Amino acid sequence: MLAPMAGYSDLPFRELARTFGCDYAVAEMTASREDLREREKSLTRWVEAEESGLHVVQLLGADPAVMAEAARAAEADGADVVDINMGCPARKVLSAECGSALMRDEKLVRDILSAVAGAVKVPVTLKMRTGWDREHKNAPLIARMAEDCGIAALAVHGRTRADGFRGEAEYETIARVKASVSIPLAANGDIDSGGKARSVLKLTHADGLMIGRAAIGRPWIFAEIRAALDGRSFSPPDPAQLLQIILDHRKRHFDYYDGPRAMRTFRKHLSRYLQPFSGARRALDEILREEDAERQTDLVRAFFEGIAREPETLRTSENR
Repeated sequence: MLAPMAGYSDLPFRELARTFGCDYAVAEMTASREDLREREKSLTRWVEAEESGLHVVQLLGADPAVMAEAARAAEADGADVVDINMGCPARKVLSAECGSALMRDEKLVRDILSAVAGAVKVPVTLKMRTGWDREHKNAPLIARMAEDCGIAALAVHGRTRADGFRGEAEYETIARVKASVSIPLAANGDIDSGGKARSVLKLTHADGLMIGRAAIGRPWIFAEIRAALDGRSFSPPDPAQLLQIILDHRKRHFDYYDGPRAMRTFRKHLSRYLQPFSGARRALDEILREEDAERQTDLVRAFFEGIAREPETLRTSENR
């Protein structure tokens, strides 16, 4: 599964991930309030009629009635699944008492879960962390509550809100959550290779895996994990293949967004694609400053042509 990631898991990236074997992809979180979710930027986080896989909308909010109304709107617009965000640790989200802040108020959690699950006929899922902080890891309790409220599946990130994205994910709590419920559970956090995928499944007994940051700049990680779970070898793309992946992603991205927004939002993807190469920082300075789309593409091509001439400048993705 591809995790919802603000600024990254848009439709072009979700579709690209599917070409590498991603089974299930969640859209970027969107505010449950109608006035916020109907802003131009938020409309790209809603149901996409042309999406090839399941349409999964993730709602962010703290008001049970408002979130229930948003779930009904998502279902009416064609959502196949509604996901509830109780995992985001961003300061802006926490200041509104949303995301992982909800895990501090178990009564409110129950009210939200009941309201949303009771508002729609499509499955409702929940993504959360292991707790608010390491002294309050209440994910097992909330998981049982979710199952009682009719939540269809869970995804658990192996960090608390206080951890943010620091340190290493811990999987013991995810294993405790899995043992406490009968609904499906996806493990999330630091799954960045086929070998790590195997070990996380073994440690947690999870039903699936959700990949987030490790897929940025490496959408082929889904193919790598599939190969590892099937007992097959996997070779990451060579520079020529990577260039084609970038160009494919770029075309999907520019076909979806308008020119200025496409240029602005694709830069972060280019940065992550080129990071594994020595000399990338110097090249990126010029590539990311370029305002002309065609010229920028020419600079990316020239960068990879330079690698072909000087292969010793390559640091493979295996060295990340």
